[in-house]
Order: sequence, then C-alpha cells, then structure tokens
Amino acid sequence: MGHEVSIVATGDFFKDFPADFKLKRRFDSGLKKKFKVGIYKICKRDLSSINLKNQFFAESEHFKNFDCVQLINENALGLAPREEKQIVDFLYQHNKKLFLLSCGTDYISVNYALEGHFRYSIFTPYEKNVADKKTFRPMLRYTKPEFKELHHFVYERINGVMASDLDYHIPLKNHPKYLGLVPNPVNLDKLDYTKNPVNEKIVIFHGINRANYFKKGNNFFTEALKKIAEKFKNSVDIIVTENLPYQEYIKKYNQAHILLDQVYAYDQGYNALEAMSKGKVVFTGAEKEFLEQYNLEEDEVCINALPDVDYLVEKLSSLIERPSKIDKIGQNARKFIESEHHFEKIAGKYVEIWKSN
Repeated sequence: MGHEVSIVATGDFFKDFPADFKLKRRFDSGLKKKFKVGIYKICKRDLSSINLKNQFFAESEHFKNFDCVQLINENALGLAPREEKQIVDFLYQHNKKLFLLSCGTDYISVNYALEGHFRYSIFTPYEKNVADKKTFRPMLRYTKPEFKELHHFVYERINGVMASDLDYHIPLKNHPKYLGLVPNPVNLDKLDYTKNPVNEKIVIFHGINRANYFKKGNNFFTEALKKIAEKFKNSVDIIVTENLPYQEYIKKYNQAHILLDQVYAYDQGYNALEAMSKGKVVFTGAEKEFLEQYNLEEDEVCINALPDVDYLVEKLSSLIERPSKIDKIGQNARKFIESEHHFEKIAGKYVEIWKSN
C-alpha cells in the first residue's frame, strides 16, 4: 500500500521464516547449550537472550524513526524479560507509535484459559495430565512474575493491542487498550486456488509440530487416522510429516484434499487459512463463536475439529464417502478467505488503526 516496512525477527526456530534483519539464535545446542545452562544456574542470566539483544542493538540505527512499530507478541523476540524490556523500551523511545498484536499465547490469553473461561483450550491436555508438563513450559512462563511484569511494561508503552483471531479476541474483550479483531492477512496473489478433484484416492495430510503435539490436539488426529486407514484401505492416502521447515511443509500439503490442522482452537491459525485459500478442506477451529462472527453454517468453509476421535472419524468418513462435499467446501473456503482475510483489505485495517490511535 505504498508504505516502507522493515521486519526484524528470529525466524521462529525450525520454521526459519525470512526477515529483513534476522537475529540468529546461538547457545541452543551442543557444548554451548550446556555452557549456557551452567551460566543460568549460577547467574540467572540467559546467554541466548543477551546475544540476541546485542545483535539487535548492533543494528539499532535501522530501528528508529518509524511512524509505528508492530509487535507480534508481548515477548516478540522470545528473549528473557530483562532483555526483551530493553528492546521494547528502545522501540518506544525512538519511534512515534508502538502497537501489539495478540496472535499467540501471552499473559492475558494464558490466564483467561487457566481460569476456565473457555469450554476447552490448549491447556486442556495440561489440566487432564495427558501431556508431559515440560511441553507447556513455553506457555506457562507467561504466568511467572517476571513475565507478568513484562506484560505490564509493554502495555504501559503501547498505543493499543489487536487480536488476530477469536482465540485472542475473546480474552481481550473490554480491555481498555483493546482496538479490536484484525483477522490474519493471506496473500492471495501467491496462493492460487486449484480445483481438487478426487480421481482415485483422497489424500489426507497431517503435519505435526512435535513441540505442539498435545497442545494442538494432534493425538486425536493420529488416533482418528488409524481408524480411517483401516476403514478405507483402498480409497485414502495418508501423509504424516513432522517438524518440516515452512517451505517443505507447503510442498507436502499441496497434494492433499484434506488437511488436519488443530483441535484446541475457536478460529483458524495461519496454516489453516493458507490451506483454505488453496481450496483444501481443513479440520481446525471453527466453533459457534466463529460461525456467529462471520455468519456461517457448520461445515460451510472448514470442519470444526473437536477433541473426540469418534467425531473426527465420522466427519472424515462423511467426506471420503461423499467426495463432492470436498470440492464444495474447498470452493467456499477460498471465497471466505477472499472476503475476510485478503491481505490488502487487512493491511488497510492495520493502517487505519495505526493512524487513528
């Protein structure tokens, strides 16, 4: 839209997303990691965070004098709170406006879920002792005093906060700094809708991020797929991948008719939206709150995935037995993305918010 933008990021671990200024994580493997752990035990200082902070400030002249800075999380670079606060304060001091996006776990969404306000959440497996407690450490850190302090530090400096989907919109309702829901943008110029006819077999894709296996409810998909493979031996191909970099992940799922995304959600995340834009049938978050928000019918643009193996088998079976439904839902999904998530429309919403707050 004619604006000049710079992205500074760490790449989000194995996903290795591109950025204009890429901060590289160090001390995360081998002897360096052991050294880092030892230093932390003695001094309570995180060498990875210190190193990333130093990389940021080495390029700090590039991060000044912007009309606005948009943070993707209150712990946007994943640093220890001490270092993260130094970066946030620098951005606050040297730019005109500072905004926050709630599009992943943070202090407000984590506490909202843990207080039991949702019917189910990504903490359901934690509460039911289904998963190793270590799995939830990255999310539970937001409940610690230092992250609560970081939360308040960030909120004191921002002009406002937006949410990317209903999972974060719902906890933020009525917050004095909440500026509203701005759905995830999808670049439809790069994502072509392709008709997805079923010729011989229906292809089902399940891409696993091992760190989020239980948090996303992948265990329900795994069990459902075992039953589907047995029930439809000659009519389905099932592709399961694990921890693939983003570009490889996309190549794998391009051949699929059905994509299994996540269970513990009320709305769609980014992988689901991209797959929907290509006309895939996606099992993801599509709860009644989502249907009401966008005035949709059940199963109109995607399938609401629930933490229930028999339910998932029933929904998958219905699609396999009636392949025409796959094409219809895929078409509806593309139209929905064009209507509600088109990147130029969403960019316009961001610009409007940035200018008026």
